[in-house]
Amino acid sequence: MVPERMAANRTAPAKKTPRRSRDPAPSRRASRPDSGRRARKGRSAARREAILAAALDEFSMRGFDATRIDDVARRADVAKGTIYLYFRDKESLFQELIRAMLTPLIGAIETLGEADMPLQVLAERFVDLFVREVYETRRRDVIRLILSEGRRFPKVAEFYYREVLSRMLKAVRALLRRALERGELADDTLIRFPQLLVAPGIVAIIWNGLFDRFEPLDVRAMMGANCERLFAARRPT
Repeated sequence: MVPERMAANRTAPAKKTPRRSRDPAPSRRASRPDSGRRARKGRSAARREAILAAALDEFSMRGFDATRIDDVARRADVAKGTIYLYFRDKESLFQELIRAMLTPLIGAIETLGEADMPLQVLAERFVDLFVREVYETRRRDVIRLILSEGRRFPKVAEFYYREVLSRMLKAVRALLRRALERGELADDTLIRFPQLLVAPGIVAIIWNGLFDRFEPLDVRAMMGANCERLFAARRPT
């Protein structure tokens, strides 16, 4: 009997709760989904850029009307259906090409127009911006396409005017109005016709595509000479 009582009085040993192993790197594990999303987003952006670059090549070589989505897909090395994931049709693809290539210039011109500098200095910077960011880049090909295709495809011309050209003209006119208020211009001719400032640049783009191999054109010098003549003729006496 004694052994039984003693056994009953014994306290059962407490069960040890197994210690939970600590995650050595919870932050790393939590960040993996974000890393995956960033990688997918990066691949999607790269694919979109490749499609736009291929579209510019095809439009430049064949023209807007003759270019097919199949041609763009082949050059971009993607399936035809992939292009429709990004762009509704050929026209929207061309419109996005205009926006992607030329819209960044608007901010640069607007910033230039807000600068408090003499008109002659602003003109020199404008010429440098045009040569460096348009004439010496593929943006030149986009503008040439608009010039050649805009008449046959009015929606393309309308899109370019609304998204790019009208905003550029507004910025240049604001710059010229301040110059007139400071007494750097004698009249408002250039405000009414700001196209006179960029006309040599458009001529240079056309010349480059047709005659540059016969007689190369110094577009920077030509645009600079144009500004000098325009401003000299309209400075207050």
